[in-house]
Amino acid sequence: METTGHHTLNDLFAQLGLASDDAAIDEFLIAHYLHRHEKLAAAPFWTQGQREFLEEAIRDDSDWCVAVDELDSLLRH
Repeated sequence: METTGHHTLNDLFAQLGLASDDAAIDEFLIAHYLHRHEKLAAAPFWTQGQREFLEEAIRDDSDWCVAVDELDSLLRH
């Protein structure tokens, strides 16, 4: 059973259909990045479904926002 509230970065990766263990997340962060003014959901490495989920999470200020913001920050290395 999933409860609403705080979602981890691992939860977000699983929700996006990506490998969600710590090593896989580290590999993803090494392989991908965002340019200075690029919006997270506009990055070319997302599928349409992933892009829509990220856009909706921010637009609706959903309980995924903290994890999405964390991902955005980590991709700006």
